[in-house]
Amino acid sequence: MKEYANVTIFNHPLVRHKVAILRDERTSMKEFRELIEEITTLMTFECLKTGVPTEEREVKTPLEVCTQQMIKDNAIVIVPILRAGLGMVNGIHVLFPSARVGHIGMYRNEETLEPCEYYCKLPEDIEDKLVLVVDPMLATGGSACDAITKLKEKGCNHIKFMAVIGAPEGVARVAEAHPDVEIFVSTLDRCLNENGYILPGLGDAGDRLFGTK
Repeated sequence: MKEYANVTIFNHPLVRHKVAILRDERTSMKEFRELIEEITTLMTFECLKTGVPTEEREVKTPLEVCTQQMIKDNAIVIVPILRAGLGMVNGIHVLFPSARVGHIGMYRNEETLEPCEYYCKLPEDIEDKLVLVVDPMLATGGSACDAITKLKEKGCNHIKFMAVIGAPEGVARVAEAHPDVEIFVSTLDRCLNENGYILPGLGDAGDRLFGTK
């Protein structure tokens, strides 16, 4: 795949280990959900190395008062793409428990493979925040592109996107459509099949997270 300045593909042995278990069809729904959250937490640590709004605050230690850099209150908003994106929210809340959550609902038209929006609920002041858009699977890239476009229409200008598994086609589509958005993918898979599913992939993330078909 062509390299993009705004794309980070993880190459961490712990992430690779967890993704291997995630792929296994024998992995239970409970373990699948826990793995998605754990991988998301690991990705968030890297994703938020830069670009997080901070401020200096005084902290009194047992010995003296010092000045420390701290993340501003209410600086981050999580926006999962429904429904599978919900599985990543707790992984971010582990690190940022006070982060607010917006929701964008998309479903895929099985004939065109393009996304259709059916729900959007966002915090009123989201345009002033760092927005983390999350979806476990970045397949065709249609849902991610549309969700990011929707956020930009709402005035958001500081957006990052995270996916656990990505296909080269989807990564390229989002990277080219939104070069100002940083994209973080834990694992880049081989390709999409004729039905728009990632290979080798892990099946339908939403079904495996929530036990539905």
